[in-house]
Amino acid sequence: MSAEAADPGAPLRRRSRPRIDLRRLGRVALRGPVSRDRLPDAIGHVAEAHRAHHPDADLTILHRAYVLAESSHRGQMRKSGEPYITHPLAVTLILAELGAETTTLTASLLHDTVEDTEVTLDQVREQFGDEVCYLVDGVTKLEKVDYGAAAEPETFRKMLVATGNDVRVMSIKLADRLHNMRTLGVMRPEKQARIAKVTRDVLIPLAERLGVQALKTELEDLVFAILHPEEYADTRALIAAAAGPDAPLDTIADDVRGTLRDAGITAEVLIRPRHFVSVHRVRGKRGELRGTDFGRLLVLVTEDADCYAVLGELHTCFTPVISEFKDFIAAPKFNLYQSLHTAVVGPGGAVAEVLIRTHRMHKVAEAGVVALGNPYAQDHAATPQSEPSDERADPTRPGWLSRLLDWQESATDPDTFWTTLRDDLAQDREITVFRTDGGTLGLPAGASCVDAAYAQYGDRAHTSIGARVNGRLATLSTVLSDGDTVQLLLAQDTASGPSPDWLDHARTPTARIAITGWLTDHPDEAKPTPSTMTSVDAGGPGPAELAAPERDAQATAPTRTRSGPRATGVVVDGPDAPVRLAGCCTPVPPDELTGFVVRGGTVTVHRRECPAVAAMQEIGRAPVGARWADVEGRESDAGCRVTLVAESFGRPRLLADLTEAIATAEAAIVSATVEPPSEQRVRHTYTLQLPDAAGLPALMRAMREVAGVYDVSRAQHPAPAG
Repeated sequence: MSAEAADPGAPLRRRSRPRIDLRRLGRVALRGPVSRDRLPDAIGHVAEAHRAHHPDADLTILHRAYVLAESSHRGQMRKSGEPYITHPLAVTLILAELGAETTTLTASLLHDTVEDTEVTLDQVREQFGDEVCYLVDGVTKLEKVDYGAAAEPETFRKMLVATGNDVRVMSIKLADRLHNMRTLGVMRPEKQARIAKVTRDVLIPLAERLGVQALKTELEDLVFAILHPEEYADTRALIAAAAGPDAPLDTIADDVRGTLRDAGITAEVLIRPRHFVSVHRVRGKRGELRGTDFGRLLVLVTEDADCYAVLGELHTCFTPVISEFKDFIAAPKFNLYQSLHTAVVGPGGAVAEVLIRTHRMHKVAEAGVVALGNPYAQDHAATPQSEPSDERADPTRPGWLSRLLDWQESATDPDTFWTTLRDDLAQDREITVFRTDGGTLGLPAGASCVDAAYAQYGDRAHTSIGARVNGRLATLSTVLSDGDTVQLLLAQDTASGPSPDWLDHARTPTARIAITGWLTDHPDEAKPTPSTMTSVDAGGPGPAELAAPERDAQATAPTRTRSGPRATGVVVDGPDAPVRLAGCCTPVPPDELTGFVVRGGTVTVHRRECPAVAAMQEIGRAPVGARWADVEGRESDAGCRVTLVAESFGRPRLLADLTEAIATAEAAIVSATVEPPSEQRVRHTYTLQLPDAAGLPALMRAMREVAGVYDVSRAQHPAPAG
């Protein structure tokens, strides 16, 4: 299978440069500096690659940086036996081929001078300016003699903080790690594995998030070869066996070229071989590989509109696989990536994946933030009227980086930082949710309302009691989806704090660190867990009352007066019989009533809308007429008994506040039950004795106004069989 199939009608593309012979360059470097009027041969390849992207670049500063790097590293050798200068040269060449601008290349040549030679940061600043000095400092490791075992995590923390101010720091680090991984074979196997694991857990996710696919894919393959040598060898053999002049993708590529040519669309159609890890993943997903699984078609056009024109032609002239279509042009990925993805069925049923993008999109897809050049250069001519601002517009400061920089300040312990960093970088997809005030929150996929609360409110989120998601009440554990609208609900009690259960639903380090910190600082004040939620804080019924069965809520007042008012204030039709109000719905005036004769001849009176009424009728029980006696017939001191159900979010002192509201309404608690929390929701059932039924609406309003309570209703659950 050819690595590249160019359109015969398109201009010839520059072929990939052969791998540079670094040993030869090392010998050249050892000869020392050359005359001022020409560049040293050792840096000539860097200059050529740089000029390919930046034809007007001033190479003088590169010359000076090389001279300083070569002279300061002279006499140092790499473990591979090469002169040390070959390493900064190789790192700089990687960045030059990606299109990095001159300042980045200058810092790349000098990136190890402060760490490994007598050169100081002050000297770098004096000779090359503040920007180059900042970049060199950003990638300079911290000394183990000063930091001990914390040197590696603290070095990464330092680099990430520096990246927050200038993303070019991480570009240099990624290129540095790539060259080190290429030459890792001289290390002991255990050291190779350790470096490969850090690369897998930290550097590769960072390369993905910064959109530098060219570095990410090669790093993945190098890590794959070290950590999984047998699977790597197997995959390598599969790719070699699939290569050849009659590869299925070649035929489909020719058909696509013809289709686009006939449609008058100028496009370049290439075959992009999958790298080793990609082939391995496809094999794991599909089992047996098809001939078209070893690569994808890449269609490059000039304008964005041409991308959709190509898509239309392909879906018209070929059978599309609709489930494979994705539009990353209209909705770019969080790492700047833009492209149309589709798949079409070619001759003989072969399915080919197709990527459609402009040349500019392709450059960004390969080089990510490196392709932005110097993102911090101010274009004064473009914005002459712009107001001065303390905040620099930075397209390379995406939400994930801002969140990382926020939470790392709280992770003062190196082990916590290192573990949390790996966990954070393992979340490779982002969602955007909307706030009701018009703002947005960028969160990792799988984030919950807990994460949204801490992202929006910081430590104030400790008082969260729930949320509304797309207008509907939701618990804090609710997982959010891309495009959701979320409104966080906070308790008025600012002294309340989070529950340990929140850690089960927190996906972001910001939330987890904040929750863990509060729980550590307040070991005796955490919100009750499910095992303690049935205990009462202050002012409520005791444990015995909470455990009382519901039958205790049923008022029984036997009477022998036929068709007259009972002690319950209810008149029933039929024979003399004891009358009781049903505990399942606890009717009060002016509820409409109906009754049923149950075991023992007692007439149980229900509200007509009670679910138990339908259940009784379904089993053949005949209803008995029932109505409230007139006012004169009621016993004025009997009051009324009612069962209310309060639905709430769990928080400290909730029971105390509810019982206080009940007592203020002059109602007495006959019994109460609190169900164990379910997804941070708590259900309270109270049977109450009121002086008068007329006070019921006011009581229910008072209970609803308690913070955390989102609904209060009359009990509607079926009564036990009589």
